[in-house]
Amino acid sequence: MLIPCLACESRFRPDEYFRACTDYNRGLDLVSWICPSCGNHDDLRVLPGELGFGYPYRGRFAVHDRLRVPGLRRQRGELRLDISLDAHSWRVATRVRLPV
Repeated sequence: MLIPCLACESRFRPDEYFRACTDYNRGLDLVSWICPSCGNHDDLRVLPGELGFGYPYRGRFAVHDRLRVPGLRRQRGELRLDISLDAHSWRVATRVRLPV
């Protein structure tokens, strides 16, 4: 399975795609992703069997596009999101945000 960048339409194997995840926001339950090919930044939600693309809106994350990824699973941790597909897994950590 190849997962596309919605901006440049480059396609990535799951390992390359999920290694490009940069941050997990547990409050909004979203993952920040940067395309290794074009540098586009996307926010997405990892759901069982699919990725939901969208944007934060009024304190929530609004999913507008969905991409099926059969077998995709997730497990929320205190300061991370663990993503698994087949026998592979990836951990997306939460960046510590200092109070302003």
